[in-house]
Amino acid sequence: MMKKGRILIVDDDELIVSVVMRAFERDGYQVRSRTNALDLEEKVASFSPDVVLLDIGLPGRSGLEAMEDLRKRFSETHVVILTADDTAETAINAMKLGAVDYVTKPFEMEKLKIVIGSIMEKEDLRRRVDYLSRLTSPKVGKRFIGESSAMRELKEKADKLAGAKVSAILITGESGTGKELLARYLHGVIHGAGDKTDSPFVGINCSGIPEHLMESELFGHVKGAFTDAGSDKRGIFELANDGSLLLDEIGEMRTDLQSKLLRVLEERSVRRIGGKKSIPLSLTVMATTNIDISRAVEKASFRSDLFYRLSAFTFHIPPLRHRKEDIMPIALHYLDAFSREYKRMPIRGFSPEAEELMASYPWPGNIRELKNVVERMAVLGNTEIITPDHLPREIGLQEGTSRAEGPRAFTLPEKGISLDEVEETLIRQALVMSKNNMAGAARLLSIGYDALRYKIKKFGLE
Repeated sequence: MMKKGRILIVDDDELIVSVVMRAFERDGYQVRSRTNALDLEEKVASFSPDVVLLDIGLPGRSGLEAMEDLRKRFSETHVVILTADDTAETAINAMKLGAVDYVTKPFEMEKLKIVIGSIMEKEDLRRRVDYLSRLTSPKVGKRFIGESSAMRELKEKADKLAGAKVSAILITGESGTGKELLARYLHGVIHGAGDKTDSPFVGINCSGIPEHLMESELFGHVKGAFTDAGSDKRGIFELANDGSLLLDEIGEMRTDLQSKLLRVLEERSVRRIGGKKSIPLSLTVMATTNIDISRAVEKASFRSDLFYRLSAFTFHIPPLRHRKEDIMPIALHYLDAFSREYKRMPIRGFSPEAEELMASYPWPGNIRELKNVVERMAVLGNTEIITPDHLPREIGLQEGTSRAEGPRAFTLPEKGISLDEVEETLIRQALVMSKNNMAGAARLLSIGYDALRYKIKKFGLE
């Protein structure tokens, strides 16, 4: 079943939050909540919601103020305002700041579902266009950042494929470890791609396309093949021919499509839906996954023959916490890039204290989280050297908690801190220390298993 989307509700009315979460979770959405808008940007960065339901009258920081900041940083996130003020002025102000819609309290759940459903339909369409437009990019090429022995070995292994006729590659690793970056590097190595190569690189997310459209997106169709097939359409295999095709999150692909994909890989040709002509293919198929694909094979949710076909060349990217030597080179790379992009004061680097904190932080979101943190510092830093004071609270907090023997080691900052934020940070650390063993994490935190499971779901840490 396709994931319908992610919703973050921000409202201090716990009853409304509870009702909305239950209603949309029953419909297949992933839903998270917050009771205030303090540090909302960090939650949006970690959860990546499609829609934020944002109450205007929040304590500490108003919804309108938070929305203005959200729209500057997360332009593709849709914000729907929740308000008890049913006036034209409120609606106009919200729309001016970038809200896509607003709903007046008390509201009917069906009306809210219609609003969210309409947004998600448009988002699905945007994603399909985005995936199929990711052809040759000036960023496809030879950049490879990493000084750890693990990344040096990966680079050496990748470089051995230069000019080789490789039909399939499997790239594994946790979310945010840089699997697409490695795929683009491999594309450059295999196809001799420079910054202006004519060799296409096409990517598609196997969990981001509606199930009823996935086959047509992959293989294309001829006019009249089905009701809405008003004209011939090339699939992504044809679009990626003579280049590379990236199948992101291959573990989410339906088993019936897996068998058709296997046939294409074995026959080195594709036939459009409803068509009779087989089109020869000469391309490299790169599949990425963040799941244990061998376990999926054991559970029969992933075809063993497709796994063996894809895994002839396998690359595994370790999480950032296992290659700490790469943290600062990656951080400095993004710091320079974002300083140039936002035309901010050039930041020369990090203080030794800041580097020590960043190196000891477990980075559960891996490179994606590191990139978001550095982007925020590049925009808001206004300094030549990043110090511990510029780092997000969760990175500074872990120093005190790791050295402490009890909760008294944490001192409440003068400006205050969100209790949700402290809880989320400690839960992240407990999961890392227990290697994602929930029973072990619960023991470290001295709470019950069910209570921890509830909080993990609440903070979107599954």
